[in-house]
Amino acid sequence: MYSTGSYSSIFFATGDLNKDSRLDIVVVNNDTGSIDILLGRYGGFQNQTTYSVGSDPYFVAVGDFNNDTRLDIVVANYRSHDVSVLLGYGNGSFAEQTRYSVGSSPYSVAVGDFNNDTRLDIVVVNSWSNDVGVLLGYGNGSFAEETRYSVGSRPYSVAVGDFNNDTRLDIVVANYDSDNVSVLLGHGNGSFAEQIKYSAGLYPSSVAVGDFNNDTRLDIVVTNYESNNVSFLLQYGAIEYEMTYASGGGSNLQCIVIGNMNNDTNVDIVLANYGTNNVGVLYGYGNGNFEDPMMLSTGSNSRPTSIAIDDFNGDSVVDIAVVNYGTKQIGMMLGYGNGTFTNQTSEGISFNSRPLVVASGDFNNDKRSEIAITYDGRDNVDIFATSKRGSFVKQTRYSVGSSPRSVAVGDFNNDTRLDIVVANYDSKDVSVLLGYGNGSFGERTRYSVGYVPSSVAVGDFNNDTHLDIVVANSLSNNVSVLLGHGNGSFAEQTRYSVGSDPYFVAVGDFNNDSRLDIVVANYGSNNVSVLLGYGNGSFAEETRYSVGYVPYSVAVDDFNNDTRLDIIVANSRGNIVSVLLGYGNGSFAEQIRYLVGSDPYFVAVGDFNNDTRLDIVVANYRSDDVSVLLGYGNGSFAEQTRYLVGSSPYSLAVGDFNNDTRLDIVVTNYDSNDVSILLGYGNGSFAEQTRYLVGSSPSSVAVDIDKEMNYFELIYECIEKQMILLNFIDFKVHSHVERDIDLAILQALLNAPNSTEINVEQKLEQLNLALEWNRVDIVKSLIMKENRDWIKINLNDLFFKVVIRNQRSFVQLFLNHDFSLNDLFKNTDQLRKLYGNENYILRHNFNDSLQSIYKDIIQPLIETFFEVDAVFYSDGISYNHDRHTDNNIQSEG
Repeated sequence: MYSTGSYSSIFFATGDLNKDSRLDIVVVNNDTGSIDILLGRYGGFQNQTTYSVGSDPYFVAVGDFNNDTRLDIVVANYRSHDVSVLLGYGNGSFAEQTRYSVGSSPYSVAVGDFNNDTRLDIVVVNSWSNDVGVLLGYGNGSFAEETRYSVGSRPYSVAVGDFNNDTRLDIVVANYDSDNVSVLLGHGNGSFAEQIKYSAGLYPSSVAVGDFNNDTRLDIVVTNYESNNVSFLLQYGAIEYEMTYASGGGSNLQCIVIGNMNNDTNVDIVLANYGTNNVGVLYGYGNGNFEDPMMLSTGSNSRPTSIAIDDFNGDSVVDIAVVNYGTKQIGMMLGYGNGTFTNQTSEGISFNSRPLVVASGDFNNDKRSEIAITYDGRDNVDIFATSKRGSFVKQTRYSVGSSPRSVAVGDFNNDTRLDIVVANYDSKDVSVLLGYGNGSFGERTRYSVGYVPSSVAVGDFNNDTHLDIVVANSLSNNVSVLLGHGNGSFAEQTRYSVGSDPYFVAVGDFNNDSRLDIVVANYGSNNVSVLLGYGNGSFAEETRYSVGYVPYSVAVDDFNNDTRLDIIVANSRGNIVSVLLGYGNGSFAEQIRYLVGSDPYFVAVGDFNNDTRLDIVVANYRSDDVSVLLGYGNGSFAEQTRYLVGSSPYSLAVGDFNNDTRLDIVVTNYDSNDVSILLGYGNGSFAEQTRYLVGSSPSSVAVDIDKEMNYFELIYECIEKQMILLNFIDFKVHSHVERDIDLAILQALLNAPNSTEINVEQKLEQLNLALEWNRVDIVKSLIMKENRDWIKINLNDLFFKVVIRNQRSFVQLFLNHDFSLNDLFKNTDQLRKLYGNENYILRHNFNDSLQSIYKDIIQPLIETFFEVDAVFYSDGISYNHDRHTDNNIQSEG
């Protein structure tokens, strides 16, 4: 960390101050009347250099005021009623300030060429004299006296842009007390027309400009501190259209900046949410509309007040720097260029005082932006440089209703992109979020349903090729059907009565009439309701079938290979599952019960032993295990085999997570805050669990699989928001996506460490995870990204493991990074262990075994250091000879 010695740092800016292609930082210290400059170097920051400015500096901006290609600084001094200009020498140092009087209590400053003379001018908002001051530049670093223009009450923020496309810069000001913005059109000679006022929200505190709808006209966006939202003023020749986007209750918006955060040519917005301790990123669609904000946490009690966006680590990708007033730190969120960012790191920037505002620029020409910061109660600016640092990606969040419990996916507007529907348990509605095909989603649209919706499913109930929605309303004892219009919108609900406390819903064609039907697990009446569909979106009255005590979830499939759908129900209080075989006419046989563990909550199906017969796996909440029941293909099942998992398993899903063509199981453990992965052997048995820490009380895992879906976002969203009962729709027909699911879950698990520095033990755990799932690409891209990572870790055991498992790609990777075979194979005991192990692959697949790995990969690399020949037999391995030139190794027959 780098101390500034200041009491209140309130703002910072960045730029390359010394032309070394590295960004430096300027920090404004509000209590000491100075600025601090920290020059960037490769590993971090040099100690700051402090420069005196006026009293209570509040805002800093940068620009070349004397046309010498070196960045200079201008600071608004709130209490001394002036601005300080510090000319830069281009090496990261600055001349003493020159001060220019302005109005009363200047709060914010911006720069631009207002009279088209190629010389930068200054505009400053004077918060207590209710005007803006314009200081025209002479091009030599000096400025004329200010000219003032009246604006609204208590102006807080200013931005510049050409709003009427006349090639003359105009001014827009956010007026905090009058709840509006003032636009002053420029005449191109340094003077401005009288203000035009436009309404905004409550207490507008910051303003920015950009072309948000790609119509070549600049628009305005304003943060409203008290109403916790942002206002967009889109212009059609003149500014005449306003939209408002909520940022969340209690957010207390402090700052807004704009830029292209995800390289899609559309303008995006970044907000500092003081009250909710996060930064909100709203990605633009290019038509004036924006996604719901993606929230990036700045930490508990951080109180972010200001933001700068720039390339702070020299990777040509936009990053975010944020001033955290509450924790007296500067947070850095490095961008990946695709709209995602690392967790905040404040490494290297910490203060004794509270920072207020930040600006950025490349002050030393090192191709990385520096930041300038002002402080609360100190009279200085600090300048900091940045270094190359990185971390793991965080999830994107989307607001839905209250207490989301279930989610399903489908293409609701027929654009070939998957959308999301969520059942909101406490707000009596469902939220529909339309997808853009890149893993991002539009703003929610909410539709009323019954009381306490607990489960949602989708299907085409009226055969119009448009997906519809069905919701189980657990407190109103009915289901709601919402027919889709095919454009992403839905008709009002139609309700159908079912049993008591319906908790879970699934769909299928139970009478083979090509019309979808509905089955509901009724938690309170110990039965399931089947509603046959007429194919026009309406349904017949329910028919009930008794099951066990307190049925919790239901699944459908063909368990006896008669092409008729059957039903299986997890009965949470009877420690059984009920199987109801279908007759193919919409009716079902009486239940057949099978004993499982204690409090079975969730059930899924899959072929675990590759015999083309469906099997069952059940999550047992109270006995902390899962039950696997292998199917005989005639609708009956073998007795359960139970496998330990974490504490209170709540939900599960099946899929091939390690690409060995054998189904595996992943389980969410509600009370132990982790997930358990049980890898399948393909014979109906499973390895012991491997557990990975995730968020608090995870309660679901599974997604509908599609090439266009961003699986990582959905999985992390599920874990972070504690969504219940994610629908898992027909995984087995989507074999093309198995590796993508691996990547999704692996990324979520690799994101578990909280610190930006991963220790050796954590690296080993991550490597073991990648080995288990045979993902060498993850090792290269996420785990062992730098050469130094390979030096720190003893890889002997891991190398031995990949050789035994015939994982050629890992063997090649290790050898390519100078792995030493001398240490691993220094005696024949090690070789005997290597060739004599009882590995499944060696015993059952000798034609493509260790021998080929050795001959094709290892032997050519080690040449004649030693040679080993082995003959493989089905009942074991016979050693022929072992020749070695090293006397320390004894020959063995």
